[in-house]
Amino acid sequence: MNTSPVQMLWPTPILVRKFEDAAAVNPELLRLFYRELGEQGLQGTVYSSSDDILLRYQHPALQALFGFISDAVFEIARTLNGAIWQQAGVKNLRMEIVGAWFQIQNRYGFHDIHNHGNCSWSGVYYVQLDPAQKRQQHPVLGALNGITRFYAQHLNLLGGAHMDMGNAYLQQTTFDITPEEGVLVVFPSWLLHKAMPYDGERDRVIISFNAQVHGEQGNKAFEYGFH
Repeated sequence: MNTSPVQMLWPTPILVRKFEDAAAVNPELLRLFYRELGEQGLQGTVYSSSDDILLRYQHPALQALFGFISDAVFEIARTLNGAIWQQAGVKNLRMEIVGAWFQIQNRYGFHDIHNHGNCSWSGVYYVQLDPAQKRQQHPVLGALNGITRFYAQHLNLLGGAHMDMGNAYLQQTTFDITPEEGVLVVFPSWLLHKAMPYDGERDRVIISFNAQVHGEQGNKAFEYGFH
């Protein structure tokens, strides 16, 4: 039992992990994705594939990457839920990827604020983009060039809220991830986020996914109603 008089409730966890096999896997992924675009490559500023790439492409590079992704999703889910799983007697957990797609972005292309439905965890894996130092030298975008920005869950409540030093902990409402090739970020599906505008010599190529985690007895962890 937590004996502290202050309870920190409903955390917002984000996991960041480096894929050790990225140097071998990423070039294979790029060949696969640009084959779908065709000889002309990226037309416009953003290309998004359909969300069934794991079904359409039985490719060893994708299988290797999603083995790594599966481990990462279980790591963050277990960290948040381990005690609850034990208390509820959850057994034989399984993860299901219910959507996976790639996106190619350049010439100030961006993906506006959104979250993901029909899943508990989502993630982004960075396949290719210019190095951070080069991106940050952009004369217009600067340090924001191609970053992923997350927004605090209380952001929509701040419009009419009172601000003073007593709630200074609420006033920082964004968290920025500086992308790096071979890095995976896993986050709660409800968390608002945005791919900021990107402009570079190389396209910004990512893989996104949605994941569900199920126990064999169902997904109910707590009783409903009043007690």
